[in-house]
Amino acid sequence: MSTELLQVRVERRHVEAEDICTYELVSADGAPLPPFTAGAHIDVHVGAGLVRQYSLCNPPQERHRYLIGVLRDPSSRGGSKTMHEEVLAGATLQISVPKNHFPLADAERSLLLAGGIGVTPILAMAEALSARGAAFQMHYCARSPERTAFRQRIAAAPFAPQVHFHYDSGDAAQKLDLPALLAQLDRKTHIYFCGPSGFIDHVKVTSKAQQWPPEQLHLEYFGAAATPAADGDQPFEVKLASSGNVYAIPADSTVLRVLTDAGVFIPASCEQGVCGTCLTRVLDGVPDHRDLYLDESEQAANDQFTPCCSRSKTGTLLLDL
Repeated sequence: MSTELLQVRVERRHVEAEDICTYELVSADGAPLPPFTAGAHIDVHVGAGLVRQYSLCNPPQERHRYLIGVLRDPSSRGGSKTMHEEVLAGATLQISVPKNHFPLADAERSLLLAGGIGVTPILAMAEALSARGAAFQMHYCARSPERTAFRQRIAAAPFAPQVHFHYDSGDAAQKLDLPALLAQLDRKTHIYFCGPSGFIDHVKVTSKAQQWPPEQLHLEYFGAAATPAADGDQPFEVKLASSGNVYAIPADSTVLRVLTDAGVFIPASCEQGVCGTCLTRVLDGVPDHRDLYLDESEQAANDQFTPCCSRSKTGTLLLDL
C-alpha cells in the first residue's frame, strides 16, 4: 500500500446542495495528478491526526483535477465539520494517491444505485460507463431535491436519460420500488450501490430475496458507523508475532488506539471499519468482527480483522505485526 502523499490546492469550493459542498483539487506544483478509475477514493488529511476518505466523482479520464463531495454530517467526528468550516478555496491539503476498493467489473449491463452522498463514486461510474458506451441505468435516492447534489451536472450529461431520481419527500409513486426494478433486470446485470447503512441493507436484503448472484453485487459504505460497541464488552490481549510483546485491550478502548499509544504503527483512515486501511492479519485466535469492509466469507476465515473497531472472541489474538 502506497504511503505517498500529494500536495494539492483547493481550486474551487462550491455549494452543490443543502449541506453538500464539492472541492476541486489540483496539484500544488501544476503537474498532472495520478490516474484513477471509477469507484476510487482518496484519503484527505483534513487536520492534525484527522484523515478522512472521500470518493472521486469527476470523470476518471481527467488528470488535471480531483473532485470530491462532502456532506456536512451533524454526527461528524470532525472531518466534515472541518471541511465545511475551515477548508476554503486556496487552501492546501495533503492527500493520498487514489485507491479503489469499489471497481467496475467487466459486465455487459450495470445498475448503479446511489443513496445520498453515496452518489459520489456512483457518478464517476456513470461517467466511465457512458464514455465506453456500456449499457447501464442509474437510480439516485435522496431526501429532497434541495439535498440532491449534481442535479445540473447530471441533467447536462449524455447519460441523463439513464438516470432516475427518487425523493423521500415526494409522492409515493416516484419512490424507488427496488423489488420491481430487480425483477425486470437481465440476470447478468452487475449491481453497484453506495450510501448510508439503511440504504445498503435494503439493497442487500432485496437482492438476496430475489437470489441475485452475490458475485454480481458490489457495494461501498460511504462512512456509516460500523457496529457500535456492545454492552458487556470484555477486555482481551493482543500479542505481536514480531516481538512477542503483549498488550491489554480494555473493554472501553480499541486495538488500534492501544497499539498506537504504545508506538506500534498501523495505517488507518476511517477508524469505523469501513475502509480496510488498517486490515491486519490474525495468526491465532478468533476475531469478533464489527467492520463493514470484509464480506461474510472473509470474516468467517478469521485470518484478518480491522483493529479500529473489531475485538476478540478469544482471550488473545496473535497478530502478524
